Amino acid sequence: MAAETGTDEGSRFHVSHARRERYGRLARQFRHNTKAMVGLTIVISLILVALVAPYVVPYSVSETNLDDRSEAPSAEHPFGTDELGRDIFSRVLIGTRISLRVGFGSILGALLVGTTIGVTAGYYGGFVDELLMRVMDAAMSFPPILLALTVMVVLGPNLTNVVLALAFVYTPYIARVGRSAALSERNEAYVEAAVARGETSPHIVFREVLPNCLAPLLVQASINIAFAMLSEASLSFLGLGAQPPKPSWGLMIDSGRGVMESAPWMVLFPGLAIAVAVIGFNMLGDGLRDVLDPKVDTVES
Repeated sequence: MAAETGTDEGSRFHVSHARRERYGRLARQFRHNTKAMVGLTIVISLILVALVAPYVVPYSVSETNLDDRSEAPSAEHPFGTDELGRDIFSRVLIGTRISLRVGFGSILGALLVGTTIGVTAGYYGGFVDELLMRVMDAAMSFPPILLALTVMVVLGPNLTNVVLALAFVYTPYIARVGRSAALSERNEAYVEAAVARGETSPHIVFREVLPNCLAPLLVQASINIAFAMLSEASLSFLGLGAQPPKPSWGLMIDSGRGVMESAPWMVLFPGLAIAVAVIGFNMLGDGLRDVLDPKVDTVES
């Protein structure tokens, strides 16, 4: 019995050491991948802007001044003002908080639910796999924005419901990636060793299989954050997301679309903010995929 215990401990130490070496190698590859580093820089910059925005914006986002309405960009108002005289620069900065809250919040929810569904389906297979994945396929049969619109009509327009709706929309995509990863892992030697040790199925799924499925899940999540932020802007543009006077980028574009010829800055700057955010998260996701893809032998310099 003592010898068997020592063998189990040695096996676990070997697996843990191998994982640490792999993570260290991936970190080095990530640092040398241009797309990943540029994307990470943009994402970190957005997070910093969201954190400091309330303390550095020159004007209140709800402060109106009809004497200064629809002013072009100037030293006093770098991004100009909107139809109510509100400073667009301040509103774009504060709008970063809304977009990141929706992006991270919805995809975190999708990760928690989708990963559980996908990894469970992939590990158990059979009837469990069929049942769970047919439900996910049914949800994926609807275009994401249409499904989000349907959920928002049912729940009502506010930011909390946007997060819930988008988490529901992107859960099937996370689930399918988790299932695919679990299918490739469930026949590995470390899983057979865990079964031989008498570990329970939940322990094997969440303590053995799940850690080895995180790489593709992180790639999918980082890309989906970009789409979630874009979906939030679309819902706000349609009046089903953030409600006035919240400075949502989509809502700002909606309010400025009628005066694009006379005051294009009302649409230009929130549009650029959306573009930068989406590009940043997409580049981070693409970089992660390059680094984590086992078929890639070289890294971008």
